[in-house]
Amino acid sequence: MSAAHRRGVTVFLTGLSGAGKSTIADALVASLEADGQPVTVLDGDVVRTHLSSELSFSRADRDLNIRRIGFVAGEVVKHGGTVVVAAIAPYEQAREDARALVEQHGRFLLVHLSTPLEVCEGRDVKGLYARARAGEIPGFTGIDDPYEPPVRAELVIDTSVTPLEESVARIRAAMDGQPATVS
Repeated sequence: MSAAHRRGVTVFLTGLSGAGKSTIADALVASLEADGQPVTVLDGDVVRTHLSSELSFSRADRDLNIRRIGFVAGEVVKHGGTVVVAAIAPYEQAREDARALVEQHGRFLLVHLSTPLEVCEGRDVKGLYARARAGEIPGFTGIDDPYEPPVRAELVIDTSVTPLEESVARIRAAMDGQPATVS
């Protein structure tokens, strides 16, 4: 294990629904585990089911959900662990709150998946965007609720132009403390 991995780290993948968060998270986890590194995964949908099931999708509840994710990630990082978060996390302040909770104990690497809305809609296998546009899902991020692009992302990756393997390689390089390029 490299020196960068001895200190706990959270890789926080944020972006619109369909931006590639879960796909990149799965590939990143597989890559890390293939190198013998255990990883804790905090997927937004899973956290909502098991840790935040009582929360609505109001701004206050979305923020609380992201702070909870930040708290759990910070606890894992405190003990030298690696955490991969995949969450829409639409609001800047909540992401910064999560960053603060993690950085008390280790490193926080915010990765903004800047995939354009039209690409995300085209990938929508669950039909959520169509339902949101039809008014069936009010407050849907990117349609009638804002996504605030991160101000302090360590990496910005547009998955519509960056292949999966390159995305994972760039994140791994950033985890190892190597300079990253923005695409």
